[in-house]
Amino acid sequence: MRIIPAPQPGEYPANTAEYLKLIPTDGTVLKCLQNNIFRIKDLVYSLPEEKLLFRYAPGKWSIKETLVHIMDDERIYAYRALCFARKEKQGLPGFDQNVYAKYSGADKRTLDSIFEEYEAVRKATITLFNGLPDDALERKGIGTGSFDGGSVRALAYHIAGHEMHHYFVIKNKYLVM
Repeated sequence: MRIIPAPQPGEYPANTAEYLKLIPTDGTVLKCLQNNIFRIKDLVYSLPEEKLLFRYAPGKWSIKETLVHIMDDERIYAYRALCFARKEKQGLPGFDQNVYAKYSGADKRTLDSIFEEYEAVRKATITLFNGLPDDALERKGIGTGSFDGGSVRALAYHIAGHEMHHYFVIKNKYLVM
């Protein structure tokens, strides 16, 4: 699997540093993406169905909604990586994660259907990053919201770190009850 050097300060917005710090800096981000899906699947499949719909506080997402949110975020940030790699000059739109979650229909889906999609999204993400030219990894682009001016390789680390952030939220907020 391809080695993608960790992004340097200035290649990612400061507010995404919390995600990047969750990923090893040895360049194995794609291996992390490949392996971490099994980590989150093992955790979530170990839970009873009622826990998958639990919300640890008013206005918070269920575990199923969180899983679909991870996929939504991954798709959007992988698209941004593609655009930045191809030197898109247009500013990319942001998205309202709460609106996406509200209309995802996640709580009505089976866990198997969610993970079937999750695996397909992950395979596409890894394939995208594996296929990019080396010089594309340091290219930056224009986006609104939380990733304006970031590099392509920082987007790979964001995707992996964002997933791990939610993995730890599930472990620390949903499993304490």
